[in-house]
Amino acid sequence: MPVVTLYWDELEKLVGVDRDMILSKLPMLGCDIERVEEDHIDVEFFPNRPDLYSVEGVARALRGFLGIETGYKEYEVKQADWKIIVDESVSEVRPRICGCVVRGLEITDEVIRSLMEVQEDLHWTIGRNRRKMAIGVHDLSVLEFPLRYTTVDSSFSFVPLDFDEEMSIAEIFEKHPKGKEYSFILEKAERYPIILDANGEVVSFPPIINANRTRLTEKTSDVFIDVTGFDKNVDRALNILATMLADRGGVVEGVEVIYPDHVEQTPDLSPTRMSVDREEIDALMGFSLSEGEIISSLEKMRFGVNAREGYFEVLIPPYRADIMHPWDVIEDIAIGYGYDRIKPDYPRTATIGRAHSWNEVREIVKEVMIGLGYLEVITFTLTSERIQYDAMRRERPEPWEGYVPVMHPLTEEHTIVRTDILPKLLEVLSVNTHHPLPQRIFEVGDVVVSMKNILRLAACSTHSRANFAEIRSLVQAIMREFDVEWEVKESDDGAFIEGRRADVVVEGKKVGVFGEIHPEVLENFGIPTPVVGFELDLSELFDVGGVI
Repeated sequence: MPVVTLYWDELEKLVGVDRDMILSKLPMLGCDIERVEEDHIDVEFFPNRPDLYSVEGVARALRGFLGIETGYKEYEVKQADWKIIVDESVSEVRPRICGCVVRGLEITDEVIRSLMEVQEDLHWTIGRNRRKMAIGVHDLSVLEFPLRYTTVDSSFSFVPLDFDEEMSIAEIFEKHPKGKEYSFILEKAERYPIILDANGEVVSFPPIINANRTRLTEKTSDVFIDVTGFDKNVDRALNILATMLADRGGVVEGVEVIYPDHVEQTPDLSPTRMSVDREEIDALMGFSLSEGEIISSLEKMRFGVNAREGYFEVLIPPYRADIMHPWDVIEDIAIGYGYDRIKPDYPRTATIGRAHSWNEVREIVKEVMIGLGYLEVITFTLTSERIQYDAMRRERPEPWEGYVPVMHPLTEEHTIVRTDILPKLLEVLSVNTHHPLPQRIFEVGDVVVSMKNILRLAACSTHSRANFAEIRSLVQAIMREFDVEWEVKESDDGAFIEGRRADVVVEGKKVGVFGEIHPEVLENFGIPTPVVGFELDLSELFDVGGVI
């Protein structure tokens, strides 16, 4: 989840209260305070609230929550003669573009810093690491309208941001840091999207890099924002940026986007309307609020609201990309009312709980591993095909038959549910290469294979003398503690070195594997020292209540 750095001098000025009040109320909006420093605070927000990724957005929300400025805030979009002409060729690459102009800004270091931070957070969340949506912010004074959104081939050249010499598209992919990082988005393209001004000068090469000539400086007062991508997330991101800068005192002017078959005016900062049933509010919250309390709660969350017979008509601000269902509005009613005001109550049904056998086995295994000198780690259950299979030199199985894909992944690294724990441990080692050796870690947790939850144990050890004898001795000690008879058979697992790997077999069935990790795997993870490891299927060794 994004961690946003908020500087006290700005936040206190924009909200209008002191830091003690902010610290007491900010968690009530649904966030975690990571750390509090003398000059700033780091706050972790959920991905469903991208409007809170900037100090301006947080200040706007807090002013409503504290009752300083409540209700729906109107944002005006002035009509102007800014145009973007879209070429038919972009429909095959990156078909959607929208934009706006914001005038009268005081571009201080704080504003530039806030813009850069919210831009990257939006790229990561709404934009799915720029694949679905990417943003460009430019100095309006160097642009000549109308702009043209078209495509070019890989030989086309311009001066990219932070460079002082021309580079072709192909060279940007090879040499520019952003080109190398995001080239995967356009790797299958034959032509590449480009934004040109009326003089043929490059404005941006989305979603990779802007032109150096359009960068913001302290002399900038008027900016042009472009957002490109594939769907309505493009418009949502633009609305968040436009309202953010409007809250800074900027004047928003619309841009006419001329497609081959239709014309659009962007941004659209008008509210969307949603009807929320009164009975549904009471049912979902579990207690009843008066009409006045519901209206007050919604207005504190910056909604507009009109009470009707049996329902409420709610005006949703243009920056609230997360409101998709009446339940989202009801959640905000609870937040606006105050979770701290909701009285706890005993459940109506009395039950007696006990530990699940799955968790009992987990605790026993943890004790054994800690006793053997290993440190427990807990990793994400979401991962990617690249980490689980390609980096481990293992063949990818078929989706659903072998692994469970994520329908709408947030990032390229979280596309499937893990089927093995060992690759996740290697990721941990790869980011801890600066720590002293030896490093010995383990994890006991769930994996999902063929749509079934399975309990696994994995461990690995890295140091200059790690070898097969060490890992065999470890597995032998573990199986002795488990009081399980076992034997080894030759393994063909590509993650391990041939001749230094073995399958763990119990009652004729393979239940695990161990050995020395293959050098190619170590190179894939960036681990410079030898690693040995194992993984065991605890669901086959113990009665854990059946796989789920």
